[in-house]
Amino acid sequence: MTLQGLTILGATGTIGVNTLDVASRHPERFRIIALTGQSQLDKLAEQCLRFAPRYAVVLDAAAASVLSAQLAAAGSATEVLYGADALAQVATLPEVDMVMAAIVGAAGLPPTLAAVRAGKRVLLANKESLVMAGELFMNAVRASGSVLLPIDSEHNAIFQALPADYHGDLSAAGVDKIVLTASGGPFRGWSAAQLAEVTPAMAVKHPNWVMGRKISVDSATLMNKGLEVIEARWLFNAAPHAIEVIVHPQSVIHSMVRYRDGSVVAQLGTPDMRTPIAHALAWPDRMDAGVAALDFASLSALTFEAPDTTHFPCLRLAFDALNAGGNAPAVLNAANELAVAAFLDGQLAFTGIPTLVETALTRFAGQGSDSVDTLLACDHEVRAFCRQKLA
Repeated sequence: MTLQGLTILGATGTIGVNTLDVASRHPERFRIIALTGQSQLDKLAEQCLRFAPRYAVVLDAAAASVLSAQLAAAGSATEVLYGADALAQVATLPEVDMVMAAIVGAAGLPPTLAAVRAGKRVLLANKESLVMAGELFMNAVRASGSVLLPIDSEHNAIFQALPADYHGDLSAAGVDKIVLTASGGPFRGWSAAQLAEVTPAMAVKHPNWVMGRKISVDSATLMNKGLEVIEARWLFNAAPHAIEVIVHPQSVIHSMVRYRDGSVVAQLGTPDMRTPIAHALAWPDRMDAGVAALDFASLSALTFEAPDTTHFPCLRLAFDALNAGGNAPAVLNAANELAVAAFLDGQLAFTGIPTLVETALTRFAGQGSDSVDTLLACDHEVRAFCRQKLA
């Protein structure tokens, strides 16, 4: 079997760590070409020493100096690069066959898009790429012939539940609706008064999944599901009215496809991100992910309920942004990233997150979105506006 060259953008985060775990189980299939990280330099150094990538990429020269010294002292031959250009470089190297795009936030868009334009197989965990620039991004996929495979558990589930020959026409495939499941987060059923007292420590404790701090807060506000709705629109060429969200607290059914004949095809599994990662790494084959099999006999009842958009308005705001189109999803994403960071830093109440996002949408939605540069400029402008509001 020919070794597949793999670059992991965001190697020290949850997705990156799980990707390395899965890849390490199949050394006959994968070779790690490059690992990138932002602030967890000790963890990145440990990964470099274990997996011996050709390159490691960090944020800036200072971080590169620290990491280079660590690796040199340990006798590592890994070359350390830094900066945005280096991220794009390691995503497009000739020896790289696939790229795990797992950088959180808008920062992940440029290197992910570079990988797409280079025709790589892109394993997409950075949902912000499609939220910010969905149409432009998918146009680039089609132009380059890149293979785009979703890593989010919900979109990976939809990918598996759609016909194997699905080519972007839900109606022709007999699909009535795509149904994204949501856990409801740790505060499902809480009152407005209770939500006003939520602390960062409470919000980062997801009831089912092991995730990073930012995405855990997004899950708690239901913004994560809103971003996933926008992502699904572009991944599957689905009109907003063809996307439904249902709360499923047990997180056993990861998403479903409702067909015209009344059939519903669902993907089930243990809530472990190694399953969708292994699926995408091996596709169209299957391989061991190191995940325990789902034990149906031990399952309790599987329950479902409508999402509460009164107490968790972020989901409604995401649908509003999707329907508005243009730059609105990029505004939504930028404002949310700033709001979540402010909440985690103790500068903003949990209930202030949707308020700041809605304020930004009112101020900026409706501007141009005809290029990635335009959208990145909008992103910067929205962030500056939000910082001013928080000052």
